[in-house]
Amino acid sequence: MIKIAILGFGVVGSGVYEIIRKNEKNITKKTGGQQVDIKYILDLRDFPDHEEQGLFTKSYDDILHDPEVSIVVEVMGGLTPAYEYSKAALAAGKNVITSNKELVAEHGTELMALAKEQNVNYLFEASVGGGIPIIRPLNQCLAANEIEEIYGILNGTTNYILTKMVTEGADFAGALSEAQRLGYAERNPEADVEGYDACRKIAILASLATGKYVNWRFVPTEGITKITRSDVAFAEKFDAVIKLIGFAKIAEDGMVNIRVCPMVISKTHQLSDVNDVFNAILVKGDSIGDVMFYGRGAGKLPTASAVVADIIDAAKHIHINKFITWKKSEKDIMADPGAAVMRFFVRADSEAVIKDFAGAEDLGHEGGEWFFVTDEMKEADFVAALDGRGSFIRVLS
Repeated sequence: MIKIAILGFGVVGSGVYEIIRKNEKNITKKTGGQQVDIKYILDLRDFPDHEEQGLFTKSYDDILHDPEVSIVVEVMGGLTPAYEYSKAALAAGKNVITSNKELVAEHGTELMALAKEQNVNYLFEASVGGGIPIIRPLNQCLAANEIEEIYGILNGTTNYILTKMVTEGADFAGALSEAQRLGYAERNPEADVEGYDACRKIAILASLATGKYVNWRFVPTEGITKITRSDVAFAEKFDAVIKLIGFAKIAEDGMVNIRVCPMVISKTHQLSDVNDVFNAILVKGDSIGDVMFYGRGAGKLPTASAVVADIIDAAKHIHINKFITWKKSEKDIMADPGAAVMRFFVRADSEAVIKDFAGAEDLGHEGGEWFFVTDEMKEADFVAALDGRGSFIRVLS
């Protein structure tokens, strides 16, 4: 029997409990006959109406010093005390499963190394795509490939907001308010709408793809707060939509061009039809070509589903470290973002700006603003030519 402890009984933690109880027989079959039993649930709150009161504890020491507990499930979120608890569990020879993208992006290098040292596992499938499988496919199914590109719609909140702006003509503030009313956006939505959530996720994916730690703090990141209804309308004239994209392009020399930003995407592109709170991740390998992973990137049961899958994996490999890791790079692997070559969708202050861009496609004007799309050019050259005379959105080719 495999004894586990769940740290945090919020949305995801309660989902993990629910799935384990509901699918007990199926989980036992998939672990090779070993029953997964919940011994502790750690939470500072009281749950007086819960049917299994005996599981709850407010002391992490109960879990850490119990030799029967071999898997610790960290679904608390944030860095403190999640980092300290995860590190202590690994050091004590316990497997750790997490859905905590912030923790993985910040301390994953150290925690995976500690897991390897202790011959246990640190697994984090739910940290990037929620219920969408992506960590395991990158590490196993696509292992024979050199990963060349990753493009993802990695945040359901921003995708919902942009979908409302496209389909209903809503402005940003109105779409955000609706997302908050429906529970898709937090009261403080900064991590989502400013792109920080997607930034941590693409940094994790890039680290896995390269085997080198990509520090999320150095990833150029822009959110969607400056997207207007006019941007959306004129993107439509370009037969395109606007999405918040996290992307990483890996050159043959190992340098990584990585960014999170709104992008104008042709309606013929695979990612253009990913709407509402759904997420999608497009991976290009040198042998397989394009592969897309699509589904619900968040939510109670989808995320808990990925966590339980990791629990099953850990239960099958209690004393065998699965090689999921990246290392600190001895050199800077971040490519110069100014050297990236692409097209740009521009909202300019005057019609005269268009004349400074040879081959630009004029999309028209509205309310004293002119819209056009440039030919491909280096970003540094484009920014210099625009010279602050408007705003722009990158175009995904």
